[in-house]
Amino acid sequence: MATATRTKISTTARLNRLEQEVNLLRSFVIGLTSRDPEGEYNPEFVRRYQRVRKSKPIYRFTDAKSFLKQIRQNHA
Repeated sequence: MATATRTKISTTARLNRLEQEVNLLRSFVIGLTSRDPEGEYNPEFVRRYQRVRKSKPIYRFTDAKSFLKQIRQNHA
């Protein structure tokens, strides 16, 4: 009876290890196939974009003239 229990534990451990390996390989393959055709993004740019995206807008524009005025002040 002890041999059957040991075999069952050994088989379960093998199955768990195989499942982990399959998950790792699946993650690797998905990473390779889903690459962006434009290339990798600069991580600093991504962090900055996400931070700005989460923040509330500072300015409220009422017309095109005020919009252009604000852009010229910030990017001059």
